[in-house]
Amino acid sequence: MESQLRVGIDVGCRAHRVGIADPSGAILEEFDISHSEAGFQEFFRRVEGRRQELHLPVAVAMEGYNGYARPLDRLVQKKGYRLFNVNNLKLARFKDVFPGAAKTDPIDARKILELFHLREHLPLAKAALQEVLPASDVNEKLKRISRRRRQLVIEKLRVLNRMQGDLQAVSPELLAATHDADNLWFLRFLSFRDDLRQLAKLRRTTIREIQGVGVKFAQVIEEWQRKATFSDEVEYVGPMIVEDAKRVLDLHRQIAALDEVLAELSAQSEIARRLGTIAGFGKTSIAELAGEIGTLSRFSGEASLALYVGMSPLTVRQGRAHERRHRGRSTLVAGRQ
Repeated sequence: MESQLRVGIDVGCRAHRVGIADPSGAILEEFDISHSEAGFQEFFRRVEGRRQELHLPVAVAMEGYNGYARPLDRLVQKKGYRLFNVNNLKLARFKDVFPGAAKTDPIDARKILELFHLREHLPLAKAALQEVLPASDVNEKLKRISRRRRQLVIEKLRVLNRMQGDLQAVSPELLAATHDADNLWFLRFLSFRDDLRQLAKLRRTTIREIQGVGVKFAQVIEEWQRKATFSDEVEYVGPMIVEDAKRVLDLHRQIAALDEVLAELSAQSEIARRLGTIAGFGKTSIAELAGEIGTLSRFSGEASLALYVGMSPLTVRQGRAHERRHRGRSTLVAGRQ
């Protein structure tokens, strides 16, 4: 069994519960820290005191759900401690198999320490703890920025769907004027006036002033103007549509700005450069993969990496089919699994 000072942290949004145990699994102390600089200093003061007392390396296991572990997780790594991520689902499974008292932060912190103690002997405990190896700064930036980009894309789709639904109720002919409401020229046209009804009265010269509207789209707009109608809801729903169109345009600008940053960072990332040599990978997917992978040293081999990125999916059905085809070699199949 590896001899180390073990620290378990049950992460909360405003405060964290900490438990410290020696190599035998005996709990040395438990305490709460606030999610603040003062709380982090208190955490390291206590852990360092125990480390110097026992002359042992430190390993910290903590949950990372919803990002509440930041920035403590990075501070732990900078301190030179080993960091393990606690898989929440497998922790819950572990508590089902080894039931205890009702859920409380102290109980969860102790369960994390139990996982630490049993990980060398129990596959379930080992699977629940994954060591977080430090990645390069550029890949950390790629991860955070690409996740931010994904959130903005999801928000854009949500606002766009809402806007299209409102347009369908207020002026279906206006929505039908474009095959894609996410077209930049159409969004700029929608947000050109605060009152949607004024769009039906714009002159050709004014329409051509809208960025992205050339001769072709000006004709599309004029054709809609000749038959433009609005429901009674336009008085109060119209401003919502205009506001949503402006929001989608703003999200377009934010996403484009992040794309430029991701392209610059990808040029500095060894993993991103490798991915760029593979046909079929676009700039966004390269940046996201490089950021999420972080460091190749996390993986034991190619199969482990392929499974992590979802390029080697396994299902129960596939396993059973494989076993049926090779019924005479069931022992070999089980060994491979």
